[in-house]
This record gives sequence, structure tokens and C-alpha cells, in this order.
Amino acid sequence: MKLALLIFATVLTLAAPAAEAFRIEKDIAYLAPDRKEKADLYLPANSPAGARRPAVVIIHGGGWTGGDKGAAREINIGTNLALNGYVGLSINYELASTNKSEAKATWPQNLHDCMTAVRWLRKNAERLQVDPERIGVIGGSAGGHLAAMLAVLGDKDGLDPKGPYGEFSCRVKCAVDLYGPADLAGHHDISMLGKTRVEAPELYRAASPVTYVDKSDPPILILHGTADKTVDIAQSKLFAAKLKEAGAPHELVIVEGAPHTFHLQPKQRDLRPVVLGFFDKHLKAAR
Repeated sequence: MKLALLIFATVLTLAAPAAEAFRIEKDIAYLAPDRKEKADLYLPANSPAGARRPAVVIIHGGGWTGGDKGAAREINIGTNLALNGYVGLSINYELASTNKSEAKATWPQNLHDCMTAVRWLRKNAERLQVDPERIGVIGGSAGGHLAAMLAVLGDKDGLDPKGPYGEFSCRVKCAVDLYGPADLAGHHDISMLGKTRVEAPELYRAASPVTYVDKSDPPILILHGTADKTVDIAQSKLFAAKLKEAGAPHELVIVEGAPHTFHLQPKQRDLRPVVLGFFDKHLKAAR
């Protein structure tokens, strides 16, 4: 019994510094008052008075119909960001129903929600000690698609939201796309668009990151596993090829043996140096 208590006390002692290194504020209202979707804030525990920190919006996956800001991947990303001096904003956004009788198109409202999250960070920059010029985005799977859309669209007209905080930009300084589909016309029919590829090919093109690629895009890091059975790795290779063709800054990292849904610490490879190094280069070094 004494040995068990000693071991328990030792574990608590060892865990204490990590537990105190950041804090989480849950269920923040970042959208309009009539919206149920909320966000979780990951905050470094201490920051010198007057210091401004970089921030990253975290967008969950789930096929645009499911997923949550508090899923394992999103917690892993938010925790690693906060432990390394970033403010992380993990968001829920409008999801499409999987019930065909209740199906409705949620595009582009889901994208608008992600854009609003960036604007919310800028609106609250002083309170959160965030540098409004150093905001990035990361997302996995469907969230990777939305993160890529944020990057390639910027403030372009047409898909820019008309919701709250319209006086603030929704541009991001860099983006990380974890195995997100980049060409929806070459993916499969998607319920959030409300129509099939045959019925609305232009809609599928309009919802695809590859459509908007140009030289002015911010740096984009793309990661994809060779064992992904959900989103074909060809999607990420095509996205990288389009970015290269346009002369846009980008990196493509192929993770050997990694399946779909991996976070920053899959068993195949520790990706923290890659992802955090990318954010450090473009958000911490950029002053």
C-alpha cells in the first residue's frame, strides 16, 4: 500500500509541470448568439505582460457530418500548441446531417464558421495577447480541406462570410493540411454540398482548394499517410503539384505507413518537429 501511494505521488509530481504549462477555456461562444457551436481555447499558462503570442485555429474532421473540437486529434494538437507558446482555438462548426430525410446543404456555412473563428481571434487579440498578424490554421481530413480553403481563399469575394466581426480579416499567415481532400470533384459525392458531382460539377469545383491556388497563397504544409484508406494520397499530391505550378510556397510530407486520422504523434513518426517547426518558422519568426 505504501509503495502504491509512493508511486502515485511520484506520478502526480512528475505530471504537475505539464499540467501547469497551459490551461483550457471550454465552450467559448465565437459565432453569432443564435448558434450552438462553440470553441475551446488552449492557452499557455504564463505570458509576460505586453507580450503578443501567435495563434492557430484547429478544425476537426469527420466527413463534414461529424467530429468534435474535443476529439483525440484536436486535443493532441491544441495541447502541443499551447505547450509551445501558441494560443489554440479548437472549433466546432455547422455539420451536415447523415439522415437523408433531414439532409441540407451546409456549404459554405461550415467554411464561413472557420473564417469567423479567425476574425474572432483578431477581435479578441488584446485580451488573449494574440498578435493579429500571426494567425495560422490546422485541420485534419474534412478539417484539412477547410484549413486549405482558408489558406487559398484569404479575403477573396464570393465565399467570404457576412457574419459577425466583418471588420476583421479572415486571412491566415500559414496553414497545415492533414490529409484533407483538395479536389472534391475527384473525391466522391459529399452530403454537405447537397448535390452529387453529376448534378453540380461547378459546385464541387467551387468547394475545392485546387480551384483557387495562386502565387499569393500563404505557406501550406501538407501531410498524408501512405496507408490512408479514406482520402486517397493522390489528393495531397495533386494539391502540392498545383501549388508548385503556381509558384506558391508549400511542403508535402509523406508519412510512410500512417493511416487516416493521425495526430502529431503517430506511432510511425513523431511529427511535432515538422508541424511545430513549420508554425515556428512562419508565425514565431515572422514579426
